[in-house]
Amino acid sequence: MEDQIQFKLNGNPVKVPASEGSGSLLGALRGELGLTGTKYGCGEGHCGSCTVLMNGKAVRSCVTSLKNVQDHEVLTIEGLAKGDSLHPLQTAFIEHGALQCGYCTPGMIMNAYALLRQNPKASQSQIVQGMENNFCRCGAHTRIVRAIEVAALEMKRGKTI
Repeated sequence: MEDQIQFKLNGNPVKVPASEGSGSLLGALRGELGLTGTKYGCGEGHCGSCTVLMNGKAVRSCVTSLKNVQDHEVLTIEGLAKGDSLHPLQTAFIEHGALQCGYCTPGMIMNAYALLRQNPKASQSQIVQGMENNFCRCGAHTRIVRAIEVAALEMKRGKTI
C-alpha cells in the first residue's frame, strides 16, 4: 500500500499519494484534488495568487512542499464560502469592484482573511501594509483595500461565516 500525505482541506480529511509529496501544495490542490480556485502566478512565492491558509496563517502554496502539509489544516478560497453563502470578504470584493480580471482575487481574499483574523480592527494603513505583497496587475488596489475595510466592518457585526 502506497504511503499517503494526510491533511484537512476545507474542513475535510484528504489523502494524497506520498509520491506527490515532492511537489507543491498548489500542484496537489489543482492537480490531485481538483480545486482550481487557487491560482499559479509567479511560481516563486512573490505575487500572492496562490495564497491559502495553513493552520490559520497565509502561505504561498506554490512554494509550500506538499510533504510539509502532513497533519495540518489548509483552507482555500473554495472553503471560505459555506454552501451558497459567500463570506463577507467575497461579497465585498464583488460589491466594490475589487476584481477586474479576477486572477489575483482568490489570493487577495485569502490573504485578507488571514490579516483580519489576526487583526479584526485593522486600520487602512495596516490593510495596505498587510496586502502589499499580493499583486494585482489590473490596478484595483484602491478598491481591494476598500472592500477589505467594508468586510472587516461586516465581520465585526458578526456576519462572519
